[in-house]
Amino acid sequence: MTDAVIVDAVRTPIGKGKPNGALAGVHPVDLHAHALRSLVDRTGLDPSRIDDVISGAVGQVGEQSMNTARWAALAAGLPESVPAVTVDRQCGSSQQAIHFAAQGVIAGAYDVVIASGVESMSRVPMGSQVAGRDPFGPQVAARYPDGLVPQGISAELIAAKWGFTRARLDEFSAESHHRAARAWADGRFAAEVAPLKAPAPDGTLREVTTDETVRPGTTQEILAGLKPAFRADIWEQRFPNLGWHVTAGNSSPINDGAAALLITSTETAAALGLKPRARIHSFAVAGDDPLLMLTGIIPATHKVLAKAGLSLKDIDAFEVNEAFASVVLAWQHETGANPAKVNINGGATALGHPLGASGARLATTLLSVLEQTGGRYGLQTMCEAGGLANATIIERLT
Repeated sequence: MTDAVIVDAVRTPIGKGKPNGALAGVHPVDLHAHALRSLVDRTGLDPSRIDDVISGAVGQVGEQSMNTARWAALAAGLPESVPAVTVDRQCGSSQQAIHFAAQGVIAGAYDVVIASGVESMSRVPMGSQVAGRDPFGPQVAARYPDGLVPQGISAELIAAKWGFTRARLDEFSAESHHRAARAWADGRFAAEVAPLKAPAPDGTLREVTTDETVRPGTTQEILAGLKPAFRADIWEQRFPNLGWHVTAGNSSPINDGAAALLITSTETAAALGLKPRARIHSFAVAGDDPLLMLTGIIPATHKVLAKAGLSLKDIDAFEVNEAFASVVLAWQHETGANPAKVNINGGATALGHPLGASGARLATTLLSVLEQTGGRYGLQTMCEAGGLANATIIERLT
C-alpha cells in the first residue's frame, strides 16, 4: 500500500493580528506565498511536479476570498499549471488540508502535493465572513432551541464542567509562554521558521524573525490581574454557575501567519531524490457536542489511536492547540496524557493561533519536537467550531 510522507515543513513567524502587528502590512496572499516559496526552495523540488496545493483559511472573505490558495500559489511563482484549492474546517482547516493531501497520495491521485494554511486576522477580522447574517439557519435553531454559544462561553463551560480554577488556567498559560520563550532562546524554532520582510507603519521594511506574542516575563500573578473576556449579562442569566475564569491571558491571541508542508509517497520521494522527515501514520476527524464545541479533541484522540493501533504511552510528543487553556486541560484530564509531553515548545497561548494556518503550524512544530527529542510518534489535535476536531499521528523517519 502506498504511504504518505512529509518531506519538509516550514512556517512564517507569527505576528499579532492587530493593525500594529509585525505582519499586518503583508497581504495574506503574499504571506501565504512566502511559506509556499520557502518550502519549495528548501526542498529543491521542481515546482512543476506539484499536483495540487490544498490550503486552509477560515476568513474566506475580502483579501482571503476567491480561492485564496490559487493566488498564493501564483504569487509564490509556482507554474500556472499547478492547481490549488482552499478548504474550511474552521481552526482545523490546514490540518484537514494535510489529511486531504495524504489521502490523495495514498489513493494514487497525487504524487506530490502541498498542504498549507494562512490567516491574516489583522486584515480579515475573525468572523467577518458571516457579514452580520445567520450562518446556521432555522433547522439548526430548532435542533438547539436554547441557542448555541460563542467559543469563549464554551471554554467557560468546559472550565466549569471539569472544575478548573482561574489559578489553574493562568498557571497553564504562563507555562506555555515560558516554554515558548525557552524554545526561542535555545534556537529550537530556527529550522522551522522562514523570516520575511514586512512593511512597518512608517513605510520602511523590517525583517520579522520571531513570534510576536510570546511574553517571556508573563507570570501567573500578572495573568491574574486580567478581567474575564466573555462575561456578559446575557450569558450570566443563562449560565449562572459559570466562574468567569477565561481571559485574554489564558486564551490564544489573534494572529497572522502561514505554514506549508510537502507531502508525497516514499516511492516518489526516492525517485525525486527527496528525503522524508516523517510518515503520516494515521488520521481521523470527529464530531462532538456543538455547545461545548471544543471537546472534540477528546474523541478524536481516542479515534486516531484506535485507527493507528497505538496507545497513549506510544506517543512521544503531543501538539494540542491551545485555543483556550481549559480545552487542553480537559483533554489531558480525559486522556491521561503526560503534561511534560504536551506542547513541549509552548503552545498557541504564547505562539499564537492564526486560525487557518494553525494545523499546518502544529505539524511543523511537531516535526521539530520529535527530531529534537528523538521521539518516534507524535500526535496533534485541533478543536474546531461546531464541535469538530482533527487528530493526526506522524512517525519520525530521520
